[in-house]
Amino acid sequence: MNYRNGRDVLPPRLLKELQKHISGELIYIPKPTDQRASWGEVSGTRKLLAERNKEITLFFANGWSIVDLEKKYHLSSESIRKIIVKAR
Repeated sequence: MNYRNGRDVLPPRLLKELQKHISGELIYIPKPTDQRASWGEVSGTRKLLAERNKEITLFFANGWSIVDLEKKYHLSSESIRKIIVKAR
């Protein structure tokens, strides 16, 4: 996120109105809800976790135990179970 001077990006009338409320302070203006990326979408984390979870369910279907999966993925048995149940 980059800092931008209000004088450079806002119409003078809007700048004066904002100065009445937050003169000299920093303000964050969020994107509209319909333009926001979902969690993990930009970084690719969502995709990586989906791939990992798919692997876990495949290994489990091929006979791997919960304990084996815990060790391989460094997750708790409860987390492994949740992933497997959610995939069904």
